[in-house]
Amino acid sequence: MDPSAFRQFAALEDRHWWFIGRRRLYPELLAGVLERDLGRPAGGLAVADVGCGVGGFLGPLQRFGRVLGLELDEQAIAWCRQRGFARTAVASSAALPLPDASQDLLCLWDVLEHTPDDKAALLEARRCLRPGGHLALSVPAYPWLYSNNDRVARHYRRYTRTALRARLLEAGFELRKATYVNVTLLPAIVPAVLLIKLKERLLARPHDATTNLSWPLPRPLHAALAGVFAAERFVLRRVDAPAGHSLLAVARRPLAGAGA
Repeated sequence: MDPSAFRQFAALEDRHWWFIGRRRLYPELLAGVLERDLGRPAGGLAVADVGCGVGGFLGPLQRFGRVLGLELDEQAIAWCRQRGFARTAVASSAALPLPDASQDLLCLWDVLEHTPDDKAALLEARRCLRPGGHLALSVPAYPWLYSNNDRVARHYRRYTRTALRARLLEAGFELRKATYVNVTLLPAIVPAVLLIKLKERLLARPHDATTNLSWPLPRPLHAALAGVFAAERFVLRRVDAPAGHSLLAVARRPLAGAGA
């Protein structure tokens, strides 16, 4: 990721609505799947947060067990440690420093779109999971929304639910949940992104580092938008949404004797 993007994430993670909303939403949706599959509240698990960035999910994931944060960017790991997350290491999603079948839960929050070979990353995640272990991930939705924001963040692609499901099945996972998220705000986001794409085409500016996180918003508006985003957990724990700005999926490595 562009160093400017990491600096921006470190500054905005605790106050920008998108970061706050997904931290409230994603663990709740993941907990629903784990409770259903395990038959109990999820806890005491070996958890790896791959591509942990500056550590936004390292705290929330501790509800599920002991968390290891892995991130390719050394500066991001330094920020994690400054924030008190000592159990972190520099590592690539394509070559994880984890033994085979050692993890109960592995997370790739907005990571897969950064990898040139997403199937290889999924196979590596599967290698590290125990039979019956879970993979949780999120990705940006809809290739037609690809814009300068994606270029600055060094995204190789955006996904449809059909494409993401196919990737997971090809890598040998059982799909447990696949839903679009950021549903409520999609009608506002799509026109804004399309307008930006039109502006990019008409007034191309090389080396433009502006992203949708660059827009200044009043703090009360951040709080309101985060609340709207996070409130989707009350519905999406029970159903999968047919449209949204991002995708969340939870998959499982098959149990021994079931294609493991």
